Amino acid sequence: MCGIVGGVFWNSSIDGRAAESMLRGMLQAVAHRGPDGQGVFASRGAATGDGRPFAILGQARLAIIDVSEAGAQPMGGPGDSPWITYNGETYNFAALKSQLEADGARFASKTDTEVILRGYDAWGIDVLKRLRGIFAFGLWDERRQRLLIARDPLGVKPLYYFRGDGFVLFASEVRALLASGVVPRRLDPTALWQYLGCQSIPAPLTLVQGVRALEPAHWLTIGPHGEIGEGAYWNMLAAAEHPREVSREEAHRLVGDLLRDAVSANMVSDVPVGAFLSGGIDSSAVVGLMRETGHTPRTFSIGFDEQAFDESQHAEVVAQRFHTDHTHVQLTGPSLLDQLPQALAAMDQPTGDAVNTYVVSGAVRARGIKVALSGLGGDEIFGGYPSFARLTRIADLTRLWGRTPASLRNLAAGTVRALGRSSVQATKAAAVLESDGSLSSMFPLTRQLLSTEQRLALVEPGIVERIADKSDPYDRLLTDAYAQAPSADLFAKISFAEARTYMHDVLLRDTDQMSMAHALEVRVPLIDHHLVDLVTSLPDAIKQPGGDVPKPLLVESLNGLLPESIVKRPKQGFALPFDPWMRGPLRSLCERRLGDNGLSGRGLMKAATIDRLWQSFLDGGKDVSWSRLWTLVVLDAWLDAHQIGA
Repeated sequence: MCGIVGGVFWNSSIDGRAAESMLRGMLQAVAHRGPDGQGVFASRGAATGDGRPFAILGQARLAIIDVSEAGAQPMGGPGDSPWITYNGETYNFAALKSQLEADGARFASKTDTEVILRGYDAWGIDVLKRLRGIFAFGLWDERRQRLLIARDPLGVKPLYYFRGDGFVLFASEVRALLASGVVPRRLDPTALWQYLGCQSIPAPLTLVQGVRALEPAHWLTIGPHGEIGEGAYWNMLAAAEHPREVSREEAHRLVGDLLRDAVSANMVSDVPVGAFLSGGIDSSAVVGLMRETGHTPRTFSIGFDEQAFDESQHAEVVAQRFHTDHTHVQLTGPSLLDQLPQALAAMDQPTGDAVNTYVVSGAVRARGIKVALSGLGGDEIFGGYPSFARLTRIADLTRLWGRTPASLRNLAAGTVRALGRSSVQATKAAAVLESDGSLSSMFPLTRQLLSTEQRLALVEPGIVERIADKSDPYDRLLTDAYAQAPSADLFAKISFAEARTYMHDVLLRDTDQMSMAHALEVRVPLIDHHLVDLVTSLPDAIKQPGGDVPKPLLVESLNGLLPESIVKRPKQGFALPFDPWMRGPLRSLCERRLGDNGLSGRGLMKAATIDRLWQSFLDGGKDVSWSRLWTLVVLDAWLDAHQIGA
């Protein structure tokens, strides 16, 4: 697990020496991701200056598998052999290595990185279809004069790129691209619009104009004349097109076996492996399965003085059940305030939901752990969110209003808005009434932070005029995905929606940037793509939540592994008590970030609207949640740290 940077140059004013200097500056910007060593590779054309395309690759290394110098990167070979800079873990590398050795390949290290190189030699880009893990990499193919960049199936590890005049740069973090000195520090108004709507920036957008995020399960090539090729090698909904005809008991056996296999695969490491433990079903399941592999997990949890947010007693129950080496971290408002400057600085892209991961990652790394497993993804794959039940009910109603004339639906929506005085709930209810009833149009409402009307009331008209597209990107994303999988059942469609939006654009992005700020690798076995394929292919009735057991497919596949008190307790999200803290120890920071010397003075948003929202929040206004304002606080801190102008 590392920080990677690189670039390919053709017909560029940037020569080999300047390009290498640029890449070393980019590498320093991601040095926190890999404190165990750094390396830079320059292809043949960088030195000759004969006009041929050339590549520069760099890596800041966090040594996990084969921690010897044989695992140093970038990695390649003599002559025209390909070179790679790689961030991630390929869990099935040993099996792939045996297959390649049987076909005559020879290896100089024990790394998974070299397996990808030899796999590329044998299978080309199709090597991606054989990898099981979490990864992002850049690979220079000297023979084809081609750069290949690629990303894992669910998008666990990030990868960003920028195309300039005669060159393309890529990196693990946006900050590295900015450090190149050739990426303009300009805000993308369309990305800002989406950030205010979703509390994150939907890929492939970023808040920096011209910088793009490579999407999950995608690869991109840059040829010798700058020609771009792009494709996807995996589709989460593909398995739903061919549902399995299995009994409930057989489904539980299949899922249970693959859960154990996924956790066991995620334990592959040459350094100790720990685990995040909140006391919820997902993290408890991962810890219990780790214990089944014969390990004594080192587990970590966070507790709060505010009892409504504290789950520490449940984490203790799980730790005792599985005899873990458990560490509890108590977090207060003042102690968070001490860490907040570093947490905000760690945000490579702004987000309203990441500080908790920064704190627990710091606690894990401080105790000598380089790798930690997380239960992230269990809600998205096994139906733990209220959206699964809520959208199922709405889908039933669709049959009624789908036959209702649009004029009547619009009249009903207007009435709801008027009676609800345009509250958040009334606005969302009205939007549902106005929609065509499709899942792609309704789902984005479940994750919406600010409606279109609320954003128009907040954003300065001059910025609004520069927004290229005000439509909902998630609506387009889901419409396209569902069109490719017309036979997918409703559960699979909701699961895809949650995984590709909130999980990818918030949870995974937050986890990566906040854990890697401490040089901690976080693995997510519950979204192993083999497991995701299996669950997606199972009949809808077996997966649907219902009764007194949440996420029944997950729970029942574990065969009583979890304590009853953990299974039956009400769902509690892993969140910090920002609401009381923003009125208390964090108040002065918020007022400084939202005031005239912060966001209000940037010319992006209407100062009077920001002030009104803040005062309403302080007065206990029910329609102004802490998350709306914290999203703005984080935005100002990010713009400040990265010196991004309008």
